[in-house]
Amino acid sequence: IGEIMEVKKRRGRPPRNQFQQDVTPKVIDFKSLTRLNDLDIDPRMLETMPSGIELIDEFISHEGGVPCSTNIMVIGDPGVGKTSILLDTLSSIEKSGRKCLFISGEMNEIDLYGYVKRFPKFAKLPIMFMGDYSDCPKEAIEQVFDQGYDVVLIDSWAEVTSMVQDQNGWARKKVESWLLDLLDKNNKGENQAKKNTAFICIQQMTKAGEFAGSNRIKHMTTAMAQLRFDGRGYDAERYIEFDKNRRGGVGEKIFFSLSRGGKVDYSFETVDED
Repeated sequence: IGEIMEVKKRRGRPPRNQFQQDVTPKVIDFKSLTRLNDLDIDPRMLETMPSGIELIDEFISHEGGVPCSTNIMVIGDPGVGKTSILLDTLSSIEKSGRKCLFISGEMNEIDLYGYVKRFPKFAKLPIMFMGDYSDCPKEAIEQVFDQGYDVVLIDSWAEVTSMVQDQNGWARKKVESWLLDLLDKNNKGENQAKKNTAFICIQQMTKAGEFAGSNRIKHMTTAMAQLRFDGRGYDAERYIEFDKNRRGGVGEKIFFSLSRGGKVDYSFETVDED
């Protein structure tokens, strides 16, 4: 009987103070609170990089062009032309004298060669094919960013993070934090060329057609754009719309068409929110 009582005693609820820890709150020094007029911001971080496509430049930001030190996330309907439109803009920025890079995790050399046939202006744009670095994607991304670029287009966020996650056996949150921290580092110009890099990242969508990603990605993103079809079938129009933009407007649509001659045509429409 004594042994039975001892077993029951061991199986019971542990003493109240067994798992108690020191809960004394940490004393925080608030002397480091910042006033905006005390910030020492490098003027280069506030520059914009116009593409020379006036309608697009004014659409992206109030100042005209892609702002330095920013991150732009882009989602869109399948086949709507996300890569085509962004490569067209990136090629125009690169042609203006800026140092640009396209990181392709979705397409290989053969796929993109077809793009060059259709859009000759893409031909001179530097491209990093992630398939060439499948054994060391993390190191490849870190080292290529460290060279310093004005604008980097990543297609896509999901493919790059998936490759690094598989390489290192990381959890999703860890690989996401790694890439966000790397973007932040290069936003601030912490690379060999001291470039305040702007990143444009294509991201996947949920089944409901919404942005797929954590709140931290959303918070660290300056602007979020979507490319959609307006209607169905052959006659469906294509448009771009910002649903978040800290440096530009929202609630407006840019319609576009992709011609076989490599020309992208744009038209502007203000959305009636009523």
